[in-house]
Amino acid sequence: MNDAFDRRLFLQGAVSLSTLIALGLPAAAFADEGALTFGPAEPFSFDGLVDRARKLATEAYVPAEKPAADITSKLTYEELGKIKFKTEDALWANGPAPFPVTFFHLGTFFQKKVTINVVDGKNASEIIYRKSSFDMPADSPAQALPDGVGFAGFRFQEPRTGPIDWKKNDWVAFLGASYFRAIGELYQYGLSARGLAVNAADPNPPHQEEFPDFKEFWLEPVAGSTNQVKVYALLDGPSVAGAFSFLMTRDKAVLMDIDAHVFTRNDINRFGLTPLTSMYWFSETIKQTAIDWRPEVHDSDGLAMWTGGGEHIWRPLNNVPATTTSAFIDSNPRGFGLLQRDRIFDHYLDGVMYDRRPSLWVEPLAPFGEGQVQLIEIPTDDEIHDNVVAMWVPKDPVKAGQEFNLKYRLHWAADEPFPTNLARVVATRLGNGGHPGQPRPPGLRKFMIEFLGDSLKDLPYGVKPVPVITASRGELSYIFTEAVPDGINGHWRAQFDLQVTGPDPVEMRCYLKLGDKVLSETWLYQYHPF
Repeated sequence: MNDAFDRRLFLQGAVSLSTLIALGLPAAAFADEGALTFGPAEPFSFDGLVDRARKLATEAYVPAEKPAADITSKLTYEELGKIKFKTEDALWANGPAPFPVTFFHLGTFFQKKVTINVVDGKNASEIIYRKSSFDMPADSPAQALPDGVGFAGFRFQEPRTGPIDWKKNDWVAFLGASYFRAIGELYQYGLSARGLAVNAADPNPPHQEEFPDFKEFWLEPVAGSTNQVKVYALLDGPSVAGAFSFLMTRDKAVLMDIDAHVFTRNDINRFGLTPLTSMYWFSETIKQTAIDWRPEVHDSDGLAMWTGGGEHIWRPLNNVPATTTSAFIDSNPRGFGLLQRDRIFDHYLDGVMYDRRPSLWVEPLAPFGEGQVQLIEIPTDDEIHDNVVAMWVPKDPVKAGQEFNLKYRLHWAADEPFPTNLARVVATRLGNGGHPGQPRPPGLRKFMIEFLGDSLKDLPYGVKPVPVITASRGELSYIFTEAVPDGINGHWRAQFDLQVTGPDPVEMRCYLKLGDKVLSETWLYQYHPF
């Protein structure tokens, strides 16, 4: 279930969670925690952690510690790949929690110390780094590290008693800034989530993007549970501090119930809650000629939204010519997520299994209020960059001294957990406009949107769904629908041409209806003329 080779590296110059989890580092296997060393027991509670974060936000920010940076900077990707955590030193290899815990070593890309504690009742003790817990070459730069420098992060292995070899497979990992991710139903890592996004891709200087850190964690078994574990985290950054609680369930999908208390030190121009981070290079929609041998390369192919008003929306992703932010205003959304809908291997042909990448859905467990789902798309010319962010942004400006409490559930699954009964968009295709056998006018673009669903299966013979199409500018023509001639009942496509001049983006909208009855979800698309 670990990626053999996941080429993603950075988001806007910051190292993302995906860098070392899935770029070929060995999946360590761990056993008995008897060899681990622990610090003294200290009282711990989540309420106390919230109080600590609240107080921290009133104090000057102190950057996370980078112990022995002169040594960890020498631990390149290649050097780090030679370092393996010893199986005999795993936490909880024999209980009480069902999931053994393994640890990531500090290195070039992850030089900040992350303190990791284990909770026992009302107390917690730090797990002390010892290089003797890692197998490493005799000439590794890490040999010079002293005990106690800390870890870079951790991951949960599969359950000891399950059918999968826990020593070689993990299902959740926390690594880098506030990034974390999990596998879905198809046993594959892909996109990431993070605690907060602060001024992400903000075009207004001096609002530089910040990457707050989960600087300390507490791991706790769930009494009597065979498929759950708890994680608590302290977040700290230049403009924020926060306390997070994760109740994580290893089921068919991976579920995370998150209770976040966030406190602001400074005014924040773009305050992104529940941020999701993914990669989209190209798909069947638009692909430059011979840019790559594969038909498609992406971790996610669209943003799905279930609005507070009940509308289901699908917005295909773009590889944009310049960084673009799209805002979808809503009140108390029922959910949104970055999905991988295309599950056909032949559409990717790559051994890194893009067809199995998880979809990630945000389900509010308490009202989000008024705000926007914001989608940030950043240009990329390779698959190594995380270039897509989706997040919830509150309506009102965020000022220093504010407190936010957010409760939500993350679904790491194969599909969105609450799919509509309406027909869904399964492909968006672009081409030259006009009619076959006739000259193709410049600036005329053809759009073909494919819909699939039960609502389109039982249409009377000769009856076609009606496309309802709007565009923010330009002229629409040659509009019609037809059944896709592949023998699949309920598979239809809407076609239209758009004539537009100038480089400015065009916002488009389309859905299918019959009479007053809506038959499909709503397709939104931002077209960049080329």
